[in-house]
Amino acid sequence: MKQKDATRQKHPFGCGVACVAFVLGLDYSTALKLFEDGENKAINRGFYCRDIVDALMKKGLYFEFKYLKPKIRQKIYQNYSIVFIKRSKAYPSGHYLCRHNNLWMDPWFNLKENHDVSKARANFRKRLPGKPIYVFYAR
Repeated sequence: MKQKDATRQKHPFGCGVACVAFVLGLDYSTALKLFEDGENKAINRGFYCRDIVDALMKKGLYFEFKYLKPKIRQKIYQNYSIVFIKRSKAYPSGHYLCRHNNLWMDPWFNLKENHDVSKARANFRKRLPGKPIYVFYAR
């Protein structure tokens, strides 16, 4: 499977939008329109799990989300699964990442070095930068 380009988030809380865009093969701006009150939430507070699932459903992808427990942990390794990592010092609001070709698509890869979202770079990483607490996967 060919490696897709990573999708960069364009708002402070837009990592969920970028992951949805990546899964659907859309650009960030188009994916943002799939979210209710999208731009406001991407700027001010971020998105809940239900927001992510609803946006994917608008394009015919049926995902479900679950709090991550040991018996479903393997779901995070499915292609196009999305995870939400726990809030931490490095990620005070948490962060969404997407699995693709055994790597994690990170929509703000350089967050630790640069907190200016206009300079955010998206890239792939081998390991998650925090503890995953929710997983989203296709039904």
